[in-house]
Amino acid sequence: MAKKIAHDDPLAPVTLAVGQEDLLLDRAVREVVAAARAADADTDVRDLASDQVQPGTLAELTSPSLFAERKVVIVRNAQDLSADTVKDVKGYLGAPAEEITLVLLHAGGAKGKALLDAARKAGAREVPCPKMTKPADRLAFVRGEFRTVGRAATPEACQALVDAIGSDLRELASAVSQLVADVEGTVDEAVVGRYYTGRAEASSFTVADRAVEGRAAEALEALRWSLSTGVAPVLITSALAQGVRAIGKLSSARGGGRPADLARELGMPPWKIDRVRQQMRGWTPDGVAVALRAVAEADAGVKGGGDDPEYALEKAVVVIARAARSRRA
Repeated sequence: MAKKIAHDDPLAPVTLAVGQEDLLLDRAVREVVAAARAADADTDVRDLASDQVQPGTLAELTSPSLFAERKVVIVRNAQDLSADTVKDVKGYLGAPAEEITLVLLHAGGAKGKALLDAARKAGAREVPCPKMTKPADRLAFVRGEFRTVGRAATPEACQALVDAIGSDLRELASAVSQLVADVEGTVDEAVVGRYYTGRAEASSFTVADRAVEGRAAEALEALRWSLSTGVAPVLITSALAQGVRAIGKLSSARGGGRPADLARELGMPPWKIDRVRQQMRGWTPDGVAVALRAVAEADAGVKGGGDDPEYALEKAVVVIARAARSRRA
């Protein structure tokens, strides 16, 4: 068979899934298997760990069959293959067999880079599966999940879901599926709050939002709930710092700008500009300075500089809430 380079075709001779995000790696595999079984319901699927692929294994699995059956061969953790097995794989990449799709799951990075480079040079279809360590990446993931199923969700709802669920992509994907199945029309922040109330209240960002809005009692209640459900104190100080800094950045920006323009200038999404504008109404420059000092003291307190991290956080929340009302005082 002539070598086929089809970067969007799940039935390309070789698919290279690169990264360490398990959900995305599994989806890359499922996509190939589903396409193969759509073409041939009797497709033979062989899913192998790297230690199950020895020299000669790939040749055996990809040798011509009397029944010319379609086959999918999946090799997980390909970066851990032995040097002799890598030679076999490289040789196969130059002349892939007909009716067979090879899926290599590779963590990326320096280990096993020679195999990664060889697969790319051979024209393998590549599926990025990076770990989503940044909140912005997880937010984009949630938006993509809603788009994929053709449902509308407000930016605030997507953010609330990320705040409530956290960093686990499987849980985020499951939450989107549940909301889409149970709710008609546009998914908004109120819907997310109803479904994930306990978890949303435990979010460090909820503590920060209530504090910068000057709602001390609600902020303290959210703080105590967060700590009781195992939210790390350092995550709460980080959220408080982000909330106060957002107030300071927007208050010192050139006034009157459109949310899109300010978003580019300040590095915030447009929807967050609107939210911070509402939160900053009671703030003064002196109030921002006082709040930032309170956050710094709390951060030191939760990182070993004090005897009671909970008290350090409570003190910071009260100071921030009071600073949020400084213009009205």
